[in-house]
Amino acid sequence: MHPQTPYEITTLPPQPTARHGGMLPHEIPPGVQLVTLPNGVRALAYTQTTPAPTVSAPATTPIPTWAKTTALLAPTIGGGIAAAGVGLSYAAPGLIAMSHALWAAVALVAAGAVALPVLLGTARRKTAAPTQITQNITATGLFGKATGTINHR
Repeated sequence: MHPQTPYEITTLPPQPTARHGGMLPHEIPPGVQLVTLPNGVRALAYTQTTPAPTVSAPATTPIPTWAKTTALLAPTIGGGIAAAGVGLSYAAPGLIAMSHALWAAVALVAAGAVALPVLLGTARRKTAAPTQITQNITATGLFGKATGTINHR
């Protein structure tokens, strides 16, 4: 160690105990603490403590009924969708066959819509004779009034 010490070493003053007429730590009232003064003497003193900031719990708001209902229905709806997916996977071959049959029916209706007017047109041409229209016009003089008749046969 260095031969010159820059500070003075002192011993700790005696602690207050019940034998010395002092108070035990659990006997000290609230707001009073055992403090060490600048001259080294320990004494009881009132201290001002800043209250610790209290973190208040957030105010609890009740859960709305619609939210509870939705939360309870979510698993049910999810289960229904899952069951529908399983059912569709089992029904897929039949659905494919039905879609092919539906397209065949659509093609039949479209062919019928085109073929029916063609058939009706050919049937009418065979049964009805062609219509003949005759027109007779007569006029007297250069600027005379013309009269005429039209006959449909």
